[in-house]
Amino acid sequence: MSTKKEQKKEQIMQATLELFAKNGFYNTTIPDIANALKMSVGNLYNYFKSKDILAKEIIKYISIYIGNKFKEINEKEISTKEKTYEIVKVYFLLAQKHPEMIDYFLRIYLSNREVFKNGCEGMLCVNEFVTEIMIFFEEGVANGELRNQDFFSAFGLFMGYLGGMVFLKGENQLPQSLESYTKDVSENIYKALSA
Repeated sequence: MSTKKEQKKEQIMQATLELFAKNGFYNTTIPDIANALKMSVGNLYNYFKSKDILAKEIIKYISIYIGNKFKEINEKEISTKEKTYEIVKVYFLLAQKHPEMIDYFLRIYLSNREVFKNGCEGMLCVNEFVTEIMIFFEEGVANGELRNQDFFSAFGLFMGYLGGMVFLKGENQLPQSLESYTKDVSENIYKALSA
């Protein structure tokens, strides 16, 4: 059960995510965030000491959120092929239900590395999510469905493909709904990673 303070922090992160998605990271100020939440700037600083700290907490929050979704899939007694489909399905659903989360990851986290350099180097702030992808690959290799290969090339293929599809949807370039591509995308990923 989360405390009142944790619930308020989540509320602040969600509002901030939406503002960052709408206005961009650098065009969103702490007063903008406070105003959107109808709270004072001083009170907001009681929860997050700076916009950079808030930015790092948001990426950790997203990583935990996605990581937990992928963990549920990893724990299922299904084939790696089925897990691939489930991960793609969950990611595309997440991109529809919470586009601000995926947008934040693709447009802010990956393109404003200077904001995340102190305390978020490498995969530090996304380790829950990355760990679940590692587990997916390790289990797929162990059961003979996936070929043993460099993690980063496999990770780049998998997540790059998903991110590219979400980006195309966000730019209104896909003629169909994102979920209608789930089967083809998951099959393509599985074939590319298969043993």
